[in-house]
Amino acid sequence: MTPLSVLVDHCQVDVTVGGVVQGVGYRPFVYRLATELGLSGDVRNVGGSVAIRVTGRRDAVGEFLTGLRDRAPAAAIVDRVHADVAAAGSAATQGFAILASVAEPTTSPRVPADLATCASCLAELFDPADRRYRYPFVNCTQCGPRATVIDALPYDRDRTAMRGFPMCARCAREYHDPGDRRFHAEPTCCPGCGPQLSWQGDGCVRATAESALQAACTRIAAGGIVAVKGIGGYHLVCDATNADTVTRLRQVKARPTKPLAVMVADVAAARTVGVVDALADTLLTSPAAPIVLVPRRADAPVSADIAPGCAEIGLFVPSNPLQHLLLAQLRRPLVVTSGNLSGATTVTDDETAQTVLAPLIDGLLTHDRPIRSGYDDSVLRVQRGRVTTIRRARGYAPDALPLPVAAAEPVLAVGAQLKHTCTLATDAAAVLGPHLGDLENADVFSAFENTVSALSRQHDTRPGVVAHDCHPGYLSTQYAKQRWPAAHRIPVQHHHAHVVATAAEHGVTDAFVGIALDGLGFGDDGTFWGGEILLADYTGYRRFGRFGTAPMPGGSAAVRRPVRMALGYLYGAESFGYGAVPADLTEPLVSRMPSREVAVVRAMVETDLNCPRASSAGRLFDAVSALLGVCDDNTYEGEAAVRLETAAAGHPGRTALPWRLHRRDGLLVYDPTPTLVAALELVGDAPVGEVAARFLNTVADVVVGMAVEAARCLGRDVACLGGGVFQNARLTTLVLDGLDSAGIKGFVGQHVPVNDGGISYGQAVVAAARWKRG
Repeated sequence: MTPLSVLVDHCQVDVTVGGVVQGVGYRPFVYRLATELGLSGDVRNVGGSVAIRVTGRRDAVGEFLTGLRDRAPAAAIVDRVHADVAAAGSAATQGFAILASVAEPTTSPRVPADLATCASCLAELFDPADRRYRYPFVNCTQCGPRATVIDALPYDRDRTAMRGFPMCARCAREYHDPGDRRFHAEPTCCPGCGPQLSWQGDGCVRATAESALQAACTRIAAGGIVAVKGIGGYHLVCDATNADTVTRLRQVKARPTKPLAVMVADVAAARTVGVVDALADTLLTSPAAPIVLVPRRADAPVSADIAPGCAEIGLFVPSNPLQHLLLAQLRRPLVVTSGNLSGATTVTDDETAQTVLAPLIDGLLTHDRPIRSGYDDSVLRVQRGRVTTIRRARGYAPDALPLPVAAAEPVLAVGAQLKHTCTLATDAAAVLGPHLGDLENADVFSAFENTVSALSRQHDTRPGVVAHDCHPGYLSTQYAKQRWPAAHRIPVQHHHAHVVATAAEHGVTDAFVGIALDGLGFGDDGTFWGGEILLADYTGYRRFGRFGTAPMPGGSAAVRRPVRMALGYLYGAESFGYGAVPADLTEPLVSRMPSREVAVVRAMVETDLNCPRASSAGRLFDAVSALLGVCDDNTYEGEAAVRLETAAAGHPGRTALPWRLHRRDGLLVYDPTPTLVAALELVGDAPVGEVAARFLNTVADVVVGMAVEAARCLGRDVACLGGGVFQNARLTTLVLDGLDSAGIKGFVGQHVPVNDGGISYGQAVVAAARWKRG
């Protein structure tokens, strides 16, 4: 920024403001600030930035420049303010104006995230005297759809899904009135000129507008399931207090046990369902309005089948006017879950809703505004004073994340396979796209391709480098290899990407100890990794330690069925001289399984037939969960680990089970056999929850012990945690506390998921660092 000391008493200044400054009411804010200070000039969107020309007294210009950052709208993120003294006569001399936008390919646009309904719009929604009374598309510069309606930047109405809805005279007056909060709010509309609701129910009953809303509410109140078109996709909605309806919803979605989210009217209602502390309150009522996982109350007035086997429940408050209207009328907690079938992506278009969802449910409450980009609800977890992101989506994506090494060329990182996301990195920022799901599903893969196209279009860039996982079977890897020449592809090892994502989020600049506890990732030696201690930086890593390996009988079958994984450990864990596990200890597990399956698994292990080996912490958690009788089969990814954590709740002791470290092939290796044998010996003599808690204590002690050795070897006192196992809040706290006691600064992902949803961000960071180095 040019020092103000060089400015004369009456000066002209050209200003460029970068960051999230489009779609958040920034131009109207600039107009009001300049007018308040008696300055002349103009403001416009230029590419992804805001360009300002301003003329006036030196002191007023100085206050204006300071205010551009300090007084910016709450939803704006101002990354930079650059000011230069303008040539004489280059700025307007009378008044201040908002000019038409200009496309500028040399800038890097920042697409704003969707914002929950603000208090002013909510007041209008329920004011019978207001012309937008009960209109479900009310919005202003401080709230409403952004990322889900944008086609391209600069952010103007004709580049959004609203271009098909010309403003009426009254809306146009508001839009052009500098004193109105809808001044240049691009989605501005009203019942006379904006989108409309429509209803299609049983027997092809149809209705529109208010009648459509009433029909949907009547059906939900009667125990029905309704698909509701929201801001970023369809939701399936039903009464959360009706156990029969919740059971039917699970059947419709083919989702037998995975937790469902519950929407409540406000924080007071949330406190009747879960334990909501001040931090959870802040998140629930934030403009992002995420789903927040909190401890469930024993007397929660919802069906017990909402989150079976879980100590927590996912709660959120309405994020858009239609949801507010539904809850105001129904006056009960509602299950609001993604409008899809298990494994598929959330439905965003009306035709698919008609063909896929409508035949399975009791009606569609839809509208005629297109969804340009699909966004699921974000999911955050609050526990022990820490916030972690489980799913980064609506309200947060596509806000940019820091890129510690500026990308010399635009980088596309295509992620992994499960919990898929992709990331686009340009300059010093990385945009993590929305959560999509499992790429093996054709709909999800199609959504992935569309997301790549949308990110490239919205940010007006064409990636020159692609980063991908090392697993040759991942569809994301195959996508990269099919579309980019080898010279422009950068493979990134799965667990390196995990720990780099955490390091980058926290601004770690030098080498660090990476602790990756995960399900499965393709290792350099062709085996599956998942319990790794790495000596790492952004360009590379060295494997320092690992968990002992065990065979996975049947490969993916062992992932789906933890009892198989348990037998893999008992019959074929990597041998460190411990010897066979006594048969009497294995009997409780074996007796729960069909004898033929036990015989087949034993034969597979003994002959090494279809038994890939894995050093995976996630698979070890599965095995222990089965050994303790907590979970024999995973009906959703990570269920066994979730139930193990739930079992351990209420057992705060810090006693660990036996464990040992060995040296093998230059690596420090954790031998889990003593741990497993001790756990089996306790079964029947101690509560299952106590054994589960002691197992978590053991893993924490193992990891901290290995990290201390790694830090000593590296000569650094920084450790970064990554991988889906660190979604276990108790384990994460134990590890961070243990590292702190050992004098090591520990970091874990907060804004970036530690699960595979954060992989693409880590890939992008690694690719930017390597490409610059090369």
